Amino acid sequence: MPEIRPFRGLRYTADAGDLLNLVAPPYDVLTPAEREDYASESAYNIVRLTLPDHEPDDRSKFVKYARSAALLADWRRQGVMAPEGSPAFYRYTQEFHIDGVSHPLKRTALIVLIKVEPYEKGIVLPHEQTFPKHKEDRLRILEATRSHLECIFGLYEDDGGAIDNAVKSAEVAGSVSIPMVVGSTHKLEPIVDKEAIAGLQKMLAGKKLWIADGHHRYETAMTFRQMLGDKSGPVAEDYMMMALTSMSDPGLVLLPTHRIVHGITMSRDEIVERLAPEFDIKEVHSSSLWPELEKAHKAGQRAFGVAIEGGHGLVLTPKDFDRLAKMEGEGSDALRSLDVSVLHHVILEKLLGVKSNDNIAYTRDAREAERVPNQGGAVSFLMNPPSVEDMRTIALGGEKMPQKSTYYFPKILSGLVLWSLSDFE
Repeated sequence: MPEIRPFRGLRYTADAGDLLNLVAPPYDVLTPAEREDYASESAYNIVRLTLPDHEPDDRSKFVKYARSAALLADWRRQGVMAPEGSPAFYRYTQEFHIDGVSHPLKRTALIVLIKVEPYEKGIVLPHEQTFPKHKEDRLRILEATRSHLECIFGLYEDDGGAIDNAVKSAEVAGSVSIPMVVGSTHKLEPIVDKEAIAGLQKMLAGKKLWIADGHHRYETAMTFRQMLGDKSGPVAEDYMMMALTSMSDPGLVLLPTHRIVHGITMSRDEIVERLAPEFDIKEVHSSSLWPELEKAHKAGQRAFGVAIEGGHGLVLTPKDFDRLAKMEGEGSDALRSLDVSVLHHVILEKLLGVKSNDNIAYTRDAREAERVPNQGGAVSFLMNPPSVEDMRTIALGGEKMPQKSTYYFPKILSGLVLWSLSDFE
């Protein structure tokens, strides 16, 4: 069973200024330009910790991590950040809109400490492959700051929604709200009542936890703990922050992540020639690709989009999807039948000869995916998202989807609550 604990979260105080100027999206979704925009909003913006500055005269690439640690320590000394008065869970509510849905959606999470467990124990389950270089970066910053600066996102099964209802009805001790940030509003409410905390711990006991977002940070935390060696009794390195949401939450939304592949030198005609044996191909303007894919998804049909320079768009409908899925020899039927698996292993690797992920960029913005090829040097591949049930099935089977297969929206906002290992109780 997962070990779940309350904690004294490290939070901005009123001395830091308006919280709206202090928070930001997670480190891994920000472009360098966006990082600079957030940093310019306040000397205390969270990106100064999560994505520390690298100065031209730094003696090595590692100096920036020490800079993040020094900043965090200085903010605590100044009183712009302080730990919670008592251990707490945090109810975190996000309200947002998505295209195609007229009413606002709301997603609720419970932010807790979880004990970091190896995947093979079957307590915390991954569903996605990771990039080694990203894990090295996060390990360096965790080592330097000895703090979890951002919260990862996890899911638990909750038939009937009993746990979700308990989280939403728990008595809270205060509240902070932030208006619209990257498409959603945010509310954080500490739960400090010991009986309420114990009740939620009991309800979550025995549940498996699926990592929805944050595989790199979870695996980094595992490495960080393993480096410490054997210890008797619990230590701070055993734990990290996770925001837990019920799989029954009506606000649980998955968006697709599209691929932009640089370096494909084939002409439009050659791409069509290579894909035609396996797909019926409809030619449209590239700006119509995403509406075409959405229409196919709603009709229960499989379809992929290809955006090519000059506004050319191809809607690919498999002639025999089952046969396509079997062309990829590894993995279960469930894994091979995912759109993302067919895209990577059949369309890109087998039919177009793209063998490496090094030239692939990722975006959840269909308009960007449609637009980039017109700038030259790239071909975009669009697809519909997997479902939460797909993720659950793959993780239970001990398998992993290709990198960047899922995009849960909205992201967990960084800067609302941190956790320093020095505040472990």
